[in-house]
Amino acid sequence: MKKYLAIFVICLAAIINFKGTFINDTKSNSLADPKSHRLEILLLGHKSEHHFSEKFAEIISQQFFKNGINISYTTDPDDLNADNLSKYDGLMIYSNHDQITPSQEKALLDYVKSGKGFIPVHCASFCFQNSPEYINMVGGQFKTHKTGDFAATIVDKKHPVMKGVNAFTTWDETYVHDKIAKDIHVITERVEGDHHEPYTWVKKYGKGKVFYTAYGHDQRTWKNPDFLKLLENGVLWAVNDAAKKDWNKLAKPTAEYSDAKLPNYEKRPGGFQLQAPLSPEASQLMTQVPADFKMELFASEPDILKPIAMAWDERGRLWIVETIDYPNTVRDVKGEGQDRIKICEDTNGDGKADKFTIFADKFNIPTSIVFANGGVIISQAPDFIFLKDTDGDDKADVREKLITGWGTFDTHAGPSNLRYGLDNQVWGTVGYSGFKGTFGGQELKFGQGVYHFTKDGKNLEFLGATSNNTWGLGFSENNDVLISTANNTHSAFLGIPSPYLAKIGVAPNKAVDKIDGHYAMHVVTKNLRQVDVFNGFTAAAGHSLYTARNFPKEYWNRIAFVNEPTGRVVHQAVIEPKGSGFAEKDGWNFVASADEWFGPVATEVGPDGSVWVLDWYNFIIQHNPTPPGFENGKGNAYINPLRDRTHGRIYKITYNKAVPSKIKSLDKNNDQSLIGGLKSDNMFWRTTAQRLIVESGKKSIVPELYKLIRDKSVDALGINPGAIHALWTLHGLGLLDGSNTEAFGVAVEGLSHPSAGVRKAALQVLPANSAALAAITKAGLLNDANLNTRLAAILRIADLPESAEAAKELQAAAGLSQNSEDRWISVALKVAIAKHEKTAGADAHAGHVMPAGDNKMPAKDGQAKGTADAAGKADQVIKISPIVNAMKFAQKSFTVKAGSTVELVFDNIDFMQHNVLILQKGSMDKVGAAADKMAQDPKGAEKQYVPNMPEVLFHTPLVNPEESFKLRFKVPAVAGDYPFICSFPGHWRIMNGVMKVTK
Repeated sequence: MKKYLAIFVICLAAIINFKGTFINDTKSNSLADPKSHRLEILLLGHKSEHHFSEKFAEIISQQFFKNGINISYTTDPDDLNADNLSKYDGLMIYSNHDQITPSQEKALLDYVKSGKGFIPVHCASFCFQNSPEYINMVGGQFKTHKTGDFAATIVDKKHPVMKGVNAFTTWDETYVHDKIAKDIHVITERVEGDHHEPYTWVKKYGKGKVFYTAYGHDQRTWKNPDFLKLLENGVLWAVNDAAKKDWNKLAKPTAEYSDAKLPNYEKRPGGFQLQAPLSPEASQLMTQVPADFKMELFASEPDILKPIAMAWDERGRLWIVETIDYPNTVRDVKGEGQDRIKICEDTNGDGKADKFTIFADKFNIPTSIVFANGGVIISQAPDFIFLKDTDGDDKADVREKLITGWGTFDTHAGPSNLRYGLDNQVWGTVGYSGFKGTFGGQELKFGQGVYHFTKDGKNLEFLGATSNNTWGLGFSENNDVLISTANNTHSAFLGIPSPYLAKIGVAPNKAVDKIDGHYAMHVVTKNLRQVDVFNGFTAAAGHSLYTARNFPKEYWNRIAFVNEPTGRVVHQAVIEPKGSGFAEKDGWNFVASADEWFGPVATEVGPDGSVWVLDWYNFIIQHNPTPPGFENGKGNAYINPLRDRTHGRIYKITYNKAVPSKIKSLDKNNDQSLIGGLKSDNMFWRTTAQRLIVESGKKSIVPELYKLIRDKSVDALGINPGAIHALWTLHGLGLLDGSNTEAFGVAVEGLSHPSAGVRKAALQVLPANSAALAAITKAGLLNDANLNTRLAAILRIADLPESAEAAKELQAAAGLSQNSEDRWISVALKVAIAKHEKTAGADAHAGHVMPAGDNKMPAKDGQAKGTADAAGKADQVIKISPIVNAMKFAQKSFTVKAGSTVELVFDNIDFMQHNVLILQKGSMDKVGAAADKMAQDPKGAEKQYVPNMPEVLFHTPLVNPEESFKLRFKVPAVAGDYPFICSFPGHWRIMNGVMKVTK
């Protein structure tokens, strides 16, 4: 009874605190000067950990952010162009770029001359050595250095850059400069004997102002509060008066903090305090979007609450899923929930929702929504539900169960991300709660991964297993499938759907590859709270590419938006081709907030070409494992009375120079409206038009589809998206089943289209007959110049009737090094050859290399480090398993005899990957630190997150959920306590135990 009373008191205190602060913030910030703006500073860094500019950018971003200064980061000197620089109030350089091109030099010099601020820091004085004028603008050039601790000697204490700065001592590089300009004004010196080296100075250049400091080699200086104050003052001094005047008008909200019982997974000294919520206006003032973009509020509480998913109808109206019940209010009786589907409309065109209609309610933790069959499909484990309004009142009067069997034991591990695919099926992801049900009299069971099903819910097919809880799915304009998962895989690619791999006995987890090219998440708050994968992506959700044309070209079909609510950011994942697949590289952030409640959970490209963000707005984001001092709830989330149920915001991010979208709505009864939709430069309208045509069976529109497919033009990216959607629309209308000669002929024409995406779509929609096989081979698509289209051709041939001629073509293709060395094509060839080799009359496997289909690791140094194969009979069998969702081993210790042979059976009954490493005595912290560092290596997963160091005595590989691994090893001869850990990122701190060795 005392426990519940304590919880009630905490809740009451929190509610009172939240309410008061929220009202005050709304009142104090709603009258902010509309002409005010945050200072925009571009930081040019480089791709090197010597003078680690990325880390430098993170530190100063977090330091300056709450004072209204945005840091935008780039490593590309080509960003030194007049158009890009015009977006910024100042340019900071911290990098070692040796050369500058004439056009870059002119843009940079003109920028500063025009009156903008220039802030070169440390190594910037050795940048662009081929430009004497750049060196003159900086005021000097680095010549030599040693290292050591030294004090800052202040020369001009009264200069504005020294306001609030104390003389400080730091370890740094002891720069000596050359070519020092006569017009520098020295602020600080480094004094060494009789030598006085200018170390911080200011000067003028044209109408611009230059602030330079030689300090800043690494974190020993970067985290010095006086250095940070000096640098911040330097920025504020360098920007011009107009920019500073606007900045001075900027409201800078200060959030209130209070003591509260909060988890401290990172074990930070002192723990955390609870920030009070901010009004939407105040929250926006603490949130950064790219320069030349603006963030606009579309809706907020009390009109909406806890939005978790969104979709738009053909009228351009936003539909959202609200879940107040999440995470632990799991109801035994469905239909008693507080959750609902809501339509949000802007009826007066002012950019804000003013009409809110509840389409359907009484749900319990729905997680996703997609339009299909004239209504919407909702995921609400254990069911998928179809809802439809038949009388036009915007209220659902049809409510039917489509699919049942989705796991319910963990509310953040169920189905999500329902999307209408180009193949006219509904796609989605599911976390480790998985699926178990019956289809066509057969039991179907799968865990975390990606799937699709026909719109009637009768053909559910699992397409690939992921390594972690999965909350992200997106399609490119060329119909590539990208995924994000929790726990250090924020970008992945579905290369070959698992039904193909099953034909050659390869497991579903080989269908999806981790492609993210970096570990770090770049936050602007110092108070980052995470369960694991510290400072990385532990809760990545969504993977929507920018598939419209309202943003600058560098976004088009290239930048994906990955939400990370624990970091309060929307990440820009830059997706670039790599062979037949893709690789991701760090595009920094699209949105970042220092408001510790800001929780982006979904980001989508809207009908207007803007990017829309659902802000869950909750201080408590973490779900599990249950931290010490807390209890677990019914939804398998730890119980915390501070979880919010009363807030929620929707924002749209708009490019300032965007051309307004031409289409506002589509009329499903108007053929020209639908054709206009297929021609749109926004994939939302194309997909919506395709869906409406297919659902209505509009064959009257077919001649127009033929025209679109025969249009050989391509856009600036080499894509003809209208032709791609027209092909899939024909397919959805049932005209490419082989019975319609004209439709077949038009699709065959698409095989030779200049756009690789059109060629890919054409071969994928052709019927599974010999005529299609002949057309694909005649078009030469087995040797297509685009490797992604080539991959699709090989897989399509694997679907087609057996052919000796095809087998020969495939064998020839397998002999090409470009194919055998490609990650996906090499496996696709194995699949296709297995299908056609029966008629080949030869060894179809000759001349090509195929990857292994298992995850076993070779023995190392004669020891069983990752294999079940070890000589000798086991003297003892030890069984180990994790505690489900606790991130702990069920066995904290086991005892073995020195020198004996042990077989350790690791049964992974959890729902994410784990491994077991047995370590040398006293080495857990050392190995754990090495494992953490491996998490930052893009190939860390390939290495099983096992550090290559002598302290690791024996180890299993990463073991997938519901799989086991037997590790046989000889116990060390020396008695003592040998730690064992799981080295998956962040796990080792709490997922560990001891192997006790006795004589």
